[in-house]
Amino acid sequence: MADGELRVPIHSEYDIVTARQQVRKLCAALNFSAVDLTLVATCVSELARNIVEYAGSGVMIMALENGKDARGVVIVAQDEGPGIPDIESAMKDGYSTGNGLGLGLPGCRRIMDVFAIVSNKGKGTTVTVKKWKR
Repeated sequence: MADGELRVPIHSEYDIVTARQQVRKLCAALNFSAVDLTLVATCVSELARNIVEYAGSGVMIMALENGKDARGVVIVAQDEGPGIPDIESAMKDGYSTGNGLGLGLPGCRRIMDVFAIVSNKGKGTTVTVKKWKR
């Protein structure tokens, strides 16, 4: 991650709100459009909610990043939960092992410019997303 990263511990619904607030500040620092700011905050909310629901706790790490041709925000959501047994299925709209609609991960992939996920059974999941300033 870049210098000046923000670390938001995720343990409860309240932490989801904190994560959204922090990423909104980062996006505002880059003068993101209202639409892009809302999209990034929505993705952060979904990732943080997954941590609370499936892993119980984790951390979200956020920072500004200089890309090749643009600046943006990078978010890493990490947990040490049970992992995702079938990432391919989890990335399909409508798939959920919980009570959700199954739109969180595939939705994040659609609205962010970069999306990567690594999950290991019994060791946790790391999702990395980026949104570039347009």
